[in-house]
Amino acid sequence: MTGLGPVTWPHAPIRTERLVLRESEARDRAAFIELFASPEVGIHLGGPRPRPELERVVPEVPGRRPGLFVIDLDGVMIGMITLDRRDTERPGHVRPDAGEAELGYMFLPEAWGHGYAAEACAAALDWFADALPGEPVGLCTQSANGRAMRLAAKLGFTEVERFEEYGAEQWFGVWSSVTPSG
Repeated sequence: MTGLGPVTWPHAPIRTERLVLRESEARDRAAFIELFASPEVGIHLGGPRPRPELERVVPEVPGRRPGLFVIDLDGVMIGMITLDRRDTERPGHVRPDAGEAELGYMFLPEAWGHGYAAEACAAALDWFADALPGEPVGLCTQSANGRAMRLAAKLGFTEVERFEEYGAEQWFGVWSSVTPSG
């Protein structure tokens, strides 16, 4: 990641009605490994990673970096959200110079279907809009991922383009806190 510009990090925890978006801690390591090893989570992300490999490579405090929020429900990590700069080499951009922020998220399967992703992503986007007013945020997902497509629409992302990447059709959309005038 090239950074989120002048954003102060680590951020203070963000509280929603049911969740806390916070910095990673050592107690989150097992949940990070579970996320990346889960076949259900990995189905639209290139597949799960082998658990023994993750046990070796995941640091004691995983994911401690600018732009990564742990999603905490009642003191337990249920997922994560990232706001990173989109790689300029990848297809899908909203700016001519590329490098816009991109929202990413992963939740443990037991957290699916409860509205946690929508609640957490909306809070992260609100935080981002305050931290970097007017800057657009991209979101890329496989168009076959119905849950992700519904969440993108619910969050207010609008389609920019579709393209082939990683052997599947990808949907790329943009969100902005600025209301277009017209």
